[in-house]
Amino acid sequence: FTSEKESFRSGEARHPSTHTYDLAATHTSRVLLRQSLHFYAVGTMGDGAGSAAEGVATTKDAAAEVHAVSPSEKPQEACVASGDNAGASGRVEAESARAGDAGASSNDGAENPKTGASEACGAGQTSSGDKKRPTVLIVIGMAGTGKTSLMQRLNAHLHEQGTPPYIINLDPAVTYMPYGPNIDIRDTVDYKNVMKQYKLGPNGGILTACNLFATRFDQVIKLCESKTDVEYILVDTPGQIEIFTWSASGAIVTEAFASTFPTSVVYVCDTPRCIRPNVFMSNMLQAVSILYKCKLPMLLAFNKVDVARHEYAMEWMADFEAFSAAVDAESSYSSSLSRSICLVLDEFYQNLRAVGVSAVTGEGMAMFFEAAQSCRREYLEAYEPELIARRAQRAKEEEERKQAEMGKFAKDAAEDKSKWKTKLDMYGDDEGEEDVEDAEEDTTEDDSDEEEDGYGGYEEL
Repeated sequence: FTSEKESFRSGEARHPSTHTYDLAATHTSRVLLRQSLHFYAVGTMGDGAGSAAEGVATTKDAAAEVHAVSPSEKPQEACVASGDNAGASGRVEAESARAGDAGASSNDGAENPKTGASEACGAGQTSSGDKKRPTVLIVIGMAGTGKTSLMQRLNAHLHEQGTPPYIINLDPAVTYMPYGPNIDIRDTVDYKNVMKQYKLGPNGGILTACNLFATRFDQVIKLCESKTDVEYILVDTPGQIEIFTWSASGAIVTEAFASTFPTSVVYVCDTPRCIRPNVFMSNMLQAVSILYKCKLPMLLAFNKVDVARHEYAMEWMADFEAFSAAVDAESSYSSSLSRSICLVLDEFYQNLRAVGVSAVTGEGMAMFFEAAQSCRREYLEAYEPELIARRAQRAKEEEERKQAEMGKFAKDAAEDKSKWKTKLDMYGDDEGEEDVEDAEEDTTEDDSDEEEDGYGGYEEL
């Protein structure tokens, strides 16, 4: 499993085959940004071309100085972690504020790269003493519903709030992403090589790549656990919904997150396409199947409300008569089936959270995160106690199994002892005693061999 991707967006170009990230080069871009802002501010105050030339020279000196920094003097990983994705906007604002202090903080940042980098990172981080577990949002949806675009909008909104998320991409076949994920499956598994090596088609290649990545997902969980200053972990899934929801890798990823963090599933719906009652019902059936498979809190996100409003969907979910009237406008067998299924899903609608969002305009982001916090509370109140109870039940069953095995072992030992005592009474001579001693030695050796082979030593098991 390759090292975690902690990418900056301040001019750093990402190559598809990149596996490691040069912290010195990253810090160079940060110092260059600080120096540029400082000399731009000085130039606008009246120094003109002279200040600009001085700024270019000093910037080059700062770059050379940063490249000369030894590995021990590089910025700390904590500063490159959760604050890394804070984006150019947050850093530009922080640097602009410091640039107004007569250039003192800029010069200090050039002379002390570690201190300057720490100050730059601090703008987008929460207190490291906050031990609150982050909320995991697994974004799922059919192809074309705008999952990746919605992820970018959620990422931008959280950066605006000063709480950068931790982003994980699980789609090995995506060619372009509008955001920089902290952990990217493409850095670990090459989707095209998987297709070539195993002679698979596109869907089979995606499925196999996800399965290979899932075998090392415990390392992903450890990386997420180390981010104590992150409020949200956003997980982008493959475009083919069935590859994630009905595969072994999807179950491993979901259960791994759910057993460690407050986790919710975000099901993205294409609002313009759901205007037809039959398409709407197909999405609801898919959502309810995911809900009962994952057994996690679910949030319905009706995307693209800038194209078509989602109020009709909210009405259909709340009022069966309204949906029935819409179905009556289409006379077909599928319409009758949709009407019948709607009655069955009425209970499903009662406890379901739904919001309308737009990945383009950013509409509905505040309501989305309010609903996400509601899902978190449901996890803590309902799912986590059940998880703790299941763990306790498994521990109890394991203890009972160990006691049963120990009882069986004691019974077998007593039977063996009785058998050899009977043989001793039967022979009643020294030869019989020697046979008994030899048999006991053989039994002891067999027991020690079993312990070495893993079949004995119940306390160790």
